[in-house]
Amino acid sequence: MQNLTTPQDKKNQEKKNKFNGLHNYAKYSGLAFQMVAIILITVWAGTKLDKLFLLDTPVFTIILSLLGVGAAIYTAIKDFIK
Repeated sequence: MQNLTTPQDKKNQEKKNKFNGLHNYAKYSGLAFQMVAIILITVWAGTKLDKLFLLDTPVFTIILSLLGVGAAIYTAIKDFIK
């Protein structure tokens, strides 16, 4: 039996492929913004805590930035598994 496809079927398939591409683009760019936001918020909080406690070395900035990177990676992996 032959597989008969009409021009309309081909157009529908092309539209579906374009939609999937845009959907993936939006999904992964949103994930990137989320990761950047997590890291920036934790670094900002670390600098505020360092200023609050009048520390010479940026202890809170270092700790919270590393925790922020870990949280961002965890979030990305969790979303990739979905």
